[in-house]
Amino acid sequence: MFTGIISDIGTVERVTRGGDTRLTITTAYDTDTVDLGASIACSGVCLTVVDKGQDAGRHWFAVDVSGETISRTAQGQWIEGAALNLERAMKLGDELGGHIVTGHVDGVAEVTDVTPDGDSRRIAIRVPADLAPFLAPKGSVTVDGVSLTVNTVEDASDGSTFTINLIPHTQAVTTLGKLAAGQSVNIEIDVLARYLQRMEHYRGR
Repeated sequence: MFTGIISDIGTVERVTRGGDTRLTITTAYDTDTVDLGASIACSGVCLTVVDKGQDAGRHWFAVDVSGETISRTAQGQWIEGAALNLERAMKLGDELGGHIVTGHVDGVAEVTDVTPDGDSRRIAIRVPADLAPFLAPKGSVTVDGVSLTVNTVEDASDGSTFTINLIPHTQAVTTLGKLAAGQSVNIEIDVLARYLQRMEHYRGR
């Protein structure tokens, strides 16, 4: 379980292809405090630490990414040199600064517009029709692992476009500050919206 509050930006240092894809990710985390088997959200994808260490004073950890995960998440994140938003799993008693995030990506969306808004940036993101019912103005959404508030939602027959505002701090401490039109991002809908939709489904039967 996560909160969507990013605590480091890691870099994919090495990609090893096999039955699964193994990523070696450099990090500012002290890996002496990271257990093998621990969960770390990598741009919104919950992955398991399978190896860790230090090289020349740089900390790193390794995760295995299945073909299923690669096929269902934003392309370009699982390559050497890619920057990933990192968050360690929350502990009981931690401050819940964002919202409840599971690390299970619900779909891939496309950035359609990036507009300066004072010192902030307004980002428009188009989601497929199956995710549209779960988005609401002032609701929560996770974009590449970052907990954000939805500003507006505009619906169309083939999907919806929602907007978010990135304040300078979020731009600086996450990868979202470098988003550009045409880029793909991982989307996780609010878990509460998922349960409400399920309840509405059974209410109508």
